[in-house]
Amino acid sequence: MDKDTVGQVLAELKALEDPKILAVNARHGDDHAVNLTKLRGLAKRLKKQPDLARELWATGDSAARLVAILVTRPKEYSATEYDEMLRDARTPKVRDWLLNYLIKKSPHAEELRLRWFEDSDVEVAAAYWDLTAERVVKKPEGLDLDTLLDLIESEMGEAAERLQWTMNTCLAQIGIHHPDFRVRAVEIGERLEVLKDYPTPPNCTSPYAPIWINGIVSRQEAKA
Repeated sequence: MDKDTVGQVLAELKALEDPKILAVNARHGDDHAVNLTKLRGLAKRLKKQPDLARELWATGDSAARLVAILVTRPKEYSATEYDEMLRDARTPKVRDWLLNYLIKKSPHAEELRLRWFEDSDVEVAAAYWDLTAERVVKKPEGLDLDTLLDLIESEMGEAAERLQWTMNTCLAQIGIHHPDFRVRAVEIGERLEVLKDYPTPPNCTSPYAPIWINGIVSRQEAKA
């Protein structure tokens, strides 16, 4: 079987580009023009090819980087490489996939979480809160939830928008998954009012922490 090359993959991605997709993505800060279902189909055909993934990432092309994330494995990169990749990711979708598909599943997740605390790069600092929210849900042992709530209470109100989103997510997850801290989490959300007026489609849960917490908890209790 012939080995897939970067040039071949880039050509396939080029053939899949759709100006309408690009227009929609651009509104969210992304710059790729490929339907993600079709992009995933391409990655599925390629299967796991870590060496090719490194070459695709090196192109700097966002669509190619999304494919790269799908055709590699979390253990393929060092903590330093992941740090460099996140800082160079450029677009929201690439950052999101890098964090959720690779970094969170890598053996370096906790090391990077601690490294990124209060980083001067807003996107990197936001990754700290994203990884912390993950731990709040899946592995809270050793976390000082009181201190996390102190930080959120003192910093979220004036934080950059991206940081607000991830800090708010952490706040909501603490309230949802840790009943002893629920009242305080709701009170912080009510006092800061972050995302209170965020437009939410029907049948979707508001990202406003008090509504998010109470809504999820109510559904959990109804199922119990």
